Amino acid sequence: MTSRKTTAEPVEEGSVDEGAPWMRALHADTGYLLYRLGLRSGQLFNAALQRSGLRLRHYALLRYLATVAGAAQRELSQELGYDPSAIVGLVDDLERLGFVERRPAPDDRRRRIVALAPAGHDFLRDSDKVARGVRDELLAPLGPDERETLHALLSRVAHTGDAS
Repeated sequence: MTSRKTTAEPVEEGSVDEGAPWMRALHADTGYLLYRLGLRSGQLFNAALQRSGLRLRHYALLRYLATVAGAAQRELSQELGYDPSAIVGLVDDLERLGFVERRPAPDDRRRRIVALAPAGHDFLRDSDKVARGVRDELLAPLGPDERETLHALLSRVAHTGDAS
């Protein structure tokens, strides 16, 4: 009897026989390909952010806060699709780095909102180059028109069912 170890760690590139019949069947499944693309994108982005000590989830939270004057942690959870308990840890990490601040809500001083701090703005500005590099590496096989088309299609699929 052979035991298989399962792990959340990425499989070493080239260690899977891409031509195996079971792989061909998976690669015929669009959902699986989207999953693989998401994994690869996250791995590339996390590797690019590694020096800063942040991960893609931190970056997404900062990007969202850059578009609003501040948000309650509940709103961050809903908008980003993260578990509320994960938001607390992410905000704590970012607050320790000085990238976000918890402030009293203007309409209810008992409630706290999370707002982007000046250091968070600076980090986002500096990380734009990193984000472009990840995107360019991920989409290297595509030409400019294909990239635009892929983005438009993914955006349309991603926003299907969003509240109007």
